[in-house]
Amino acid sequence: MHQKTLLQLARKHGTPLVVVDHKVLRNNYAQFRKYLPRVQVYYAVKANSDPAIVQTFYDAGASFDVASVAEFLNVHEKIKHLPAKQRQDFIWDRIIYANPIKAIETLQRLDPYKPLVTYDNHEEVIKIARYAPHSGLVLRLNVPNTGSIVELSSKFGAFPGEAVDLIAFAHNNNLVVEGLSFHVGSQCTNPKNYSQALQLAAGVFSEAKMRGFDLKLLDIGGGFPAHYDDTVPPFRRVAKMINAELDRLFPQPIEILAEPGRFLVASAATAIAQIIGKAVRAGKLCYYINDGVYHTYSGVIFDHTQYRMKSFKKGPTQICSVFGPTCDALDTISLAEQLPDVEMGDLLYSENIGAYSAASSTSFNGFPPAKVVHVNQ
Repeated sequence: MHQKTLLQLARKHGTPLVVVDHKVLRNNYAQFRKYLPRVQVYYAVKANSDPAIVQTFYDAGASFDVASVAEFLNVHEKIKHLPAKQRQDFIWDRIIYANPIKAIETLQRLDPYKPLVTYDNHEEVIKIARYAPHSGLVLRLNVPNTGSIVELSSKFGAFPGEAVDLIAFAHNNNLVVEGLSFHVGSQCTNPKNYSQALQLAAGVFSEAKMRGFDLKLLDIGGGFPAHYDDTVPPFRRVAKMINAELDRLFPQPIEILAEPGRFLVASAATAIAQIIGKAVRAGKLCYYINDGVYHTYSGVIFDHTQYRMKSFKKGPTQICSVFGPTCDALDTISLAEQLPDVEMGDLLYSENIGAYSAASSTSFNGFPPAKVVHVNQ
């Protein structure tokens, strides 16, 4: 987004401010569909659950990956006006509850909606059979997460060797397993994770068929990398490899779906903050801004992401530290930003901050989260 537009919005709405460009959301969705034409897009709502963002993806034709009752109801709000059968068809065909571990209360609330849910162990099957027996099941596999920024395999996933036994166990409890899912880890910069995961999934499909279980879908999860910088492989290259493996390993007409989150929303938002303090410490220029890691920059802590700070003013730069507004020393956005010598009250901004930022913002220390403004809706 042009600097002039960002400055105008900051003057109008004040700071801290997050600007979400819905044109970028639509373009990212179209790019995903273009390069992975076999794959149905289930937007991972946890990346950014803003209802306006969910609405834009709904209008574009997306499906949804939810991982809590609140996220499910966020999506359900978009379809509650539909006739009962059409609404139920949408829930079954275009929403997946992709959290393998669910509280009993969650299952009880989900059951009337007859959702598709993931699982990865025997205890979860017993819970689902008792408290949400109208659910369809998808078994989540444990796959390599090497090279991904956020590793998930230590927390979720059945090992391929036990997968078909878990499918049989679900059937013995009067539940139907529709297919398999996996997740290669968030911000996956190692495309080989996908090829290895697809090979493991193909082996489970084959074993399941030999044992009489006809799986209908494969969920290849998320992890599709946002282009934070030029070290990230281009999406078209990752997609080309995935397409080749899908055609090789799954030529049969099964449903393929994915759960992109970061890829769809990261580049669609820009954060703008005001310099509220300035000091020189140990010879280094330090800026204090009215946003921080407890707020929009929460991804620095929770998502292992470094957002670059930029100045609207030009001039010679030096290595600076940038801190958030709270009294906690953890509230450190960066210790190595190349910035010019700017003044109190001036503004800084960060691009590519749409994923796992506002979604995990807090009100710690009494500072409210940044205001969110939507453009090009």
